[in-house]
Amino acid sequence: MDFIDKIKQFSARINTMKDNISTEEATKTSMIMPFFQILGYDVFNPLEFVPEYTADFGIKKGEKVDYAIMGEDNQPLILIEAKWCGEPLDKHSSQLFRYFSTTPAKFGILTNGIIYRFYTDLDESNKMDDRPFLEFDILNIKEPLIPELKKFQKQAFDIEAITNSASELKYSSQIRQIFNEQLANPDDVFVKYILSKVYDGLKTQKVIDSFRPIVKKAFAQFVNEMINDRLKTALKTEGEKQIEDEQTDESISNELIEKSKIITTKEEVESFFIIKTLLHSSLEGHEITYKDTETYFSILIDNNTRKWICRLYLSEKRKFFVTPDKEKYQLDSIDGLYNYKDQLIKIAARYIKVNEESN
Repeated sequence: MDFIDKIKQFSARINTMKDNISTEEATKTSMIMPFFQILGYDVFNPLEFVPEYTADFGIKKGEKVDYAIMGEDNQPLILIEAKWCGEPLDKHSSQLFRYFSTTPAKFGILTNGIIYRFYTDLDESNKMDDRPFLEFDILNIKEPLIPELKKFQKQAFDIEAITNSASELKYSSQIRQIFNEQLANPDDVFVKYILSKVYDGLKTQKVIDSFRPIVKKAFAQFVNEMINDRLKTALKTEGEKQIEDEQTDESISNELIEKSKIITTKEEVESFFIIKTLLHSSLEGHEITYKDTETYFSILIDNNTRKWICRLYLSEKRKFFVTPDKEKYQLDSIDGLYNYKDQLIKIAARYIKVNEESN
């Protein structure tokens, strides 16, 4: 079962049990520990997943964080503070903040078994940020966040890769939140900014208040029109394509029929994102592309079929990939790609070297 399917299955389970869980301990054992098992951690191994980890703070001795995930050097990588599933998290980040500053941990997670907030130290080194860079709701799964969550899997854990994406995640999330707030209830600053572009008179509080509903309505209309325009464009494009297909000659029609047999699966798309993550230190994200065929799913550089990194064969019965060196690697699941990071980087480096020499 793929990672996203495991998460969705677990989400359904959480939804059925949450109303019957009344304590923090029950939340830990029924919701939080199983979540980290899905991420690949041995939650019953105290050398890897340490409960009640001591994180002394100043003169306070014996301060304990609920869990610590340990690295190979026996130092904490991730601190986890757990709360009862019915408890809001907003007032608890300060507790995790204290623990974070007294350990070498790079990431902190605050959770009530439903919401998982991921923190790091983007603003100031060794000091946990006030706001999370990633928030994952197990009952409201947003699929674009799945690749980010997968970076916290034990077998894929890469501090550099997570840190590189954390900054963009954090600030894009905050910007979207601002847009949501202003769309629902524009504040004085936002209304005054809009008025500075369209109204020449004095921006008194009375004027601002009178324009607030107008700004709100215009903002909502703009969003709706943008959505409608995109839908119309999509429908128009599809309609034009249909007309074009009807007017093509037999040879082109046959080619389109062949292409229509190609179905890019969810598993193939996930494998693409895994390989992008593995190659992040060698190539920019936009340089890594893919091409699907009836037979295999190919990972390319710059959409150039002569610069292929690997070809994946992902059927229900058998999964493997081959490289330009004609090496063949068997996979139990697409998560097994993480075991071949060095081989994939080596192939990418070869193309990079050729490009540098040609330039």
